[in-house]
Amino acid sequence: MSATTPERVAVGFVRSLRNCGVVVPVDATIAYGEALALVGFREGARVYWAGRATLVRRPEDTETYNNVFNAYFGGTAVSKLVPVGVEHSAILDGAEEEDADFPNANDTQSEEQGDVKAVRFSRVEVLREQDFSTYTDSDRIAAQRLMSLLVLHEPKRESRRLVATRRSGTHPDFRSTVSRSMRNGGELIDRRYKKRSLRPRRVLLLLDVSGSMEPYAREFIRFLHTAVSRTSSVEAFALGTRLTRMTRDLQTRDPDAAIASAAEKVVDYSGGTRLGETLGEFNARWGSSGIARGAVVVILSDGWDRGDAERLDREMARLERFAHSIIWVNPLKATTDYTPIARGMAAALPYVDEFVAGNSIAALEAVAVAIGRDRR
Repeated sequence: MSATTPERVAVGFVRSLRNCGVVVPVDATIAYGEALALVGFREGARVYWAGRATLVRRPEDTETYNNVFNAYFGGTAVSKLVPVGVEHSAILDGAEEEDADFPNANDTQSEEQGDVKAVRFSRVEVLREQDFSTYTDSDRIAAQRLMSLLVLHEPKRESRRLVATRRSGTHPDFRSTVSRSMRNGGELIDRRYKKRSLRPRRVLLLLDVSGSMEPYAREFIRFLHTAVSRTSSVEAFALGTRLTRMTRDLQTRDPDAAIASAAEKVVDYSGGTRLGETLGEFNARWGSSGIARGAVVVILSDGWDRGDAERLDREMARLERFAHSIIWVNPLKATTDYTPIARGMAAALPYVDEFVAGNSIAALEAVAVAIGRDRR
């Protein structure tokens, strides 16, 4: 039992949850391992609620979590933390297999009151916080799996369709109210209401593929592929010396094939950039009368522009008028002494609703949350 660590138990249990369709981000797995280290393994209730608090993000996943927990831990006091019908060594083997995706993890040991506790500093957390510009080829390979686990928080918008609500709404439901009153002798005791239903709001991702963005463009394209391939309401474009739509190329599930197809289509990759001109083309083709109307527009660029800054100012003002919100992702913002003095960034910033970094996987997780933030 001494060989079992909270990290290994967390990895094995999370894998079972994912196999049953529950989406568990990497940071939630780490949080669950830390929670297990705090609450211990002796009381099953504590182990259960530690997982409920850190791993379950959606109410509809609660039933699946309960079933997986009972199947994995046996539904008992969880004194051994061994799945039903599975030997203890199988858990540890599974954890080692999970860590094989992230080689060169550092293992250290510390002694406390005579008990030796294994503390694993996983490479997962290092890669989450590491700046994309410092990635080696092995880092990129290891980070591919982390990037695929990113979950885009879909923004919502109100539709014209009305649906019944148990709480007070803005639209009285006369038919349901009268039907209910018949049960009470015609008295209007139980009043019913309707509210507008919510539908996904379109998200447009515009990636600057100029030479100055080369240290980040490869990981950003993987982020675009994850968003486009999993969500039907996401469109992707490349901004360089011209505008290129990449949505269809990124829709395939195979990330390598999708990225290769998109890279082949973007003929001005790692070249110059004229943000004003390309945004002007975007506004003309996809603007107020197209898919960008009422959408969340995400621009991934460092703001270095060779074009006319006044043109960029006009096009950003035009974009602001028909877009729901504009999020600018600039990897240079992560530096402590950064100031938006580049001509393009200075011209665009007054029209931006949210200005974020996006220089690492952890920062892109914040971008995914910002996209889904309710600004109604």
